[in-house]
Amino acid sequence: MEDQKRIKGQEMDNNIQEIIEEIEKLKKKLGEEIEKQESGISYNIQNGYVRFEKEVFEKQRENMKNLWLWFREIPLLHLLSSPVIYGMIFPALFLDIMLFVYRHVVSRVFGIRFRKRSDFVVFDRQYLGYLNVIEKLNCLYCSYFNGLMCYASSVASKTELYFCPIKHAKKIAYKHEQYDRFLPYGDGDEYQKRLKELREKIQQEKETK
Repeated sequence: MEDQKRIKGQEMDNNIQEIIEEIEKLKKKLGEEIEKQESGISYNIQNGYVRFEKEVFEKQRENMKNLWLWFREIPLLHLLSSPVIYGMIFPALFLDIMLFVYRHVVSRVFGIRFRKRSDFVVFDRQYLGYLNVIEKLNCLYCSYFNGLMCYASSVASKTELYFCPIKHAKKIAYKHEQYDRFLPYGDGDEYQKRLKELREKIQQEKETK
């Protein structure tokens, strides 16, 4: 009976893994299709810098809203709320520093490999010619803050996968990138064994997921 449960559990794990891999393939295919749609915009990336063709960049500059017009059109309440919005940079910087320390400590002690920060925090909107200096500053801030939150979620999800990979009984609004690898809620049969196997697999992963 125990052998049958173990075999059934392994079959379910294999089926789930196959579905996850198929989803990843579809995501990749979707990304490729989106890139095809955007291929009409001419630019290239050299050493991390985005370069537009001269004619394209000049056309972008024609669509840039000048600062005088921008400040005239923006509502006063938007300006007054800016200290609250930009004030979040201070906890974000503190979180960034703590994530740096956390990542290096946890990866060395537990052998968990995390995705690179640069996969999430990307700065490239400042090269767009149709944005004025204020809009570029806003884009830099949003790129940093939202990228950092996604990076923090990636670090937290990989940590949860190692220490407590159990799905919730209730439906949740957001599933992080590791959630589908979690074990079923309430299934205590051989939980410790499956947890050990999962941890060993995590430590053997050379490329982060």
